[in-house]
Amino acid sequence: MTQTDIRETSQRMSTRQVSLLGAFFIAVGPIAMALYTPAMAEVVTAYDTTNSLVKLTLTLYFAGFASAQLIAGPMSDALGRRPVIIGFMAIFLVGSLLALFAPTVEVLMIARFIQGIGASAGVAISRALVRDMFEGDESSRIMNLMGIILATAPALAPTLGGVLVIYAGWRSVFVAMILFGTAVILAAIWSLKETVVPDRSKLNVRSLGRSYLTLLLNGHFMATSMTIAGAVGAIYALATMLPFILMQQLGLSPTQFGLGMLMQSGSFFLGSLIFRPMMKRYSAYQMVAPGLMLIAVGSVIALTLLVGELSFLRVMTPVAIYAFGIAFVMPAMSTAALAPFPQIAGAASSLTGFMQMGAGLLVGSLAGLFANPTQALAILLPMMGAVACLSYIIYRKHPHLAELEPRKDVISGLPAGRTMMPEKKDP
Repeated sequence: MTQTDIRETSQRMSTRQVSLLGAFFIAVGPIAMALYTPAMAEVVTAYDTTNSLVKLTLTLYFAGFASAQLIAGPMSDALGRRPVIIGFMAIFLVGSLLALFAPTVEVLMIARFIQGIGASAGVAISRALVRDMFEGDESSRIMNLMGIILATAPALAPTLGGVLVIYAGWRSVFVAMILFGTAVILAAIWSLKETVVPDRSKLNVRSLGRSYLTLLLNGHFMATSMTIAGAVGAIYALATMLPFILMQQLGLSPTQFGLGMLMQSGSFFLGSLIFRPMMKRYSAYQMVAPGLMLIAVGSVIALTLLVGELSFLRVMTPVAIYAFGIAFVMPAMSTAALAPFPQIAGAASSLTGFMQMGAGLLVGSLAGLFANPTQALAILLPMMGAVACLSYIIYRKHPHLAELEPRKDVISGLPAGRTMMPEKKDP
C-alpha cells in the first residue's frame, strides 16, 4: 500500500474523529497520573513508608513515560500507528494489574514504571496522527480541540481519584486505570485507520540515530520543542509538589484536593475554549506571545510564595494563570515543531514529548531536594516559565522553516499561495 492509498483510507476519519482518538490516546498518561495523586498520602500509610519513596513511584512513572516515547514514535513510523498504540496500551494494562496487587512499595515502583512505558505511546502517536493528515492552522485547530478534550478528563480524574480513595480504598484507582486502558485499546481496534505506510527499514539503531540527530541539530525544532517543554513540562513537575502542599501542608482531604486541582485543569480547559473562536480572526501563531505573557505573570506571582502565610488561593492562583497561558502556546508550537519532518513525524513527536516530560521529570526531581515543597514550587515554576519564554525569543529571532506566521519579514518574497516550506534545515 502506497502513502497515497494510506491517505485515501485515513481520510475516512473525520477531523472530529481524529481529534477524539488523539485526545483519547494522549489522555492516558495524564489520567494515570491524576487518578494516582490523591492516593499518594494513603500509600505512605498503607506501606508504612516515607514521602520520598512514594514520590519515587511518581518519578519512575515519569521516567518510563518520558524515555519510552523515544521508542514508541519511531516504532510507529516503522510498523504503523495502529499496532503500536495497541501494543503499548497492553503494556499499560500489565503495569496497572501489577500496581493493583503490589505487595510492597518497591513492587509498586516497578509497576508505575511499566505503566509509564505503556502510556508513552499515546502522546507520540496522537501528535503524529495529526501531522500525518493536517497542516498549518488546521493542524493547530485539531491540537486545540484535542487540548479541550484532554483537559476534561484530567480535570475530573483527581476528583474521581479522591472519591475512590475514600470510598473504595487507594488500590481502586488502578481498577479505574485498567478500565480506561481497555477502552483505549477497543477504540484503536474499532475506529483507528492507519495513516502512515509502515517502513521496517526505519526499525534499526542507525536509522533511529539519524532521525534523532537530525532533530537535535535543527535549531527550529529545538527552539519550538523547548518552548513546549518549559510550558507543558511545568504541569508534570507540579504533580510532584501540589499533593504534598495541598494535602499535607494545607490539610485538604483527597476529595478536596481533587476539587482544588480544577483550578489548574479547569483553567487550561477555559483557555482552550477561548482560543478556539479566536482562531477565526487570528492565526494560532499570533496567540503564542500572549500565552507566554500569562505564563510569565503566573511565574512572577509564584515567587511571592517565598514570603507570607500559605493559603490555597496563594498556591493555586499562579498555577491557574500559568495553565491558562499554556492553552495559547501549545497548539501552534506543537504544529510548528513537527511540520518540517513528515517522514519522521513519529520520531519528532516522540522527542518533543520526551523533552516536555523530561523537563517535568528533572524539575520534579529537583523539587525533591527541597525540604519545603512550597519553596520548590515558588522557585522551580518561574524557572520553567523562563525556559519557555527564552526559547520562544530564540525561535522568533530566527525565521522558522515550517508554517508561515503572520509576520512580514517571514512571508515577504514568497510565491503567492505558498503555505509551507518543508524539508529545509536551519543553517
